[in-house]
Amino acid sequence: MNRTAGIVYCMCGRYALSQGADDLALEFETNEVTPTFLPADWNIAPTKEIYFISSADALGAKRRVGTALWGLIPSWSKDARGASQMINARIETVSEKPSFRVAFRSRRCIVPADGYYEWATQIGPYRPKQPFFISHEDGSLLAMAGIFEEWINPRDGKRIVSAAILTRESVGEISTIHHRMPLILPSQHWSRWLSSTPVSEGDVRAYLALLDLDDPAQGLRARPVSTAVNSARNSGPDLTREVELGEPETLF
Repeated sequence: MNRTAGIVYCMCGRYALSQGADDLALEFETNEVTPTFLPADWNIAPTKEIYFISSADALGAKRRVGTALWGLIPSWSKDARGASQMINARIETVSEKPSFRVAFRSRRCIVPADGYYEWATQIGPYRPKQPFFISHEDGSLLAMAGIFEEWINPRDGKRIVSAAILTRESVGEISTIHHRMPLILPSQHWSRWLSSTPVSEGDVRAYLALLDLDDPAQGLRARPVSTAVNSARNSGPDLTREVELGEPETLF
C-alpha cells in the first residue's frame, strides 16, 4: 500500500455506500439491525466505521446488520495501530495468514457498497493514478466478501469489531485498471458464506472453491471520476459522476 498526498493507493482502498441500516436489512433479509446510525458516505476510507452483514445463526439464514472498524485487528493484537494496513485480505492467503485465518474460519461477513474506487496503475491504457468508480451496471449493491474480528483493548477493556474485504486477481475490464479487485458474492452464495459454523481443516478448500466464481466481474462497469475523491475529506454523490478522459495513453 502506497500513500501519496493523503490518498491511499491500494485495492480496495475507498468505496461508497449511500444506503442506511434499514435499507440494508431489506436488501439482505436480515433479522437484526444495529442501533448505530452511519450517514451516507461516498468516500469511505480505512479505519472509518462501516456497515457489515453477518450471520445470526449457524446456517447464515438469519442475518444481522452491524457496524465495524474498516481495518481488521486480530484478536491477539496488542494494539490497534495496524488496522489501516489490514483493510484487505487476499483470497490466495486468507486461510493461512495468521492475521486472517481465524476470522476466515469462523467470522465471515459481507460488506455492502454502491461501488468502489480504484486508481489506474501502469498495467493498462490509462494515465496512472486516474481514479475510477466501479459498480454494477444496474445500480444494485455490491456484496463484497469479508471477514471480521472482535478485539478487546487491554487498556480499557473496550470491545472493537473490525473487518477486512477479501480481494482476488482482477479480470476483464477491471484488469486494465488494477491487478486486484474485491471478491463480490452473488446472492446464492450469501448464506453459505455467512454461516457461523467453524470451517474445519478439511472444509477450507470447499469454502475457497465457493469464492472461485466463473465470472467474478459479471455486470461490473468502471467509469473515470474526478480526482476530488483523492481526499478522504470529500464526500457526496458527485464523486461517482463520470468525467471525460483525453485520448488513452499507451505505455508500450
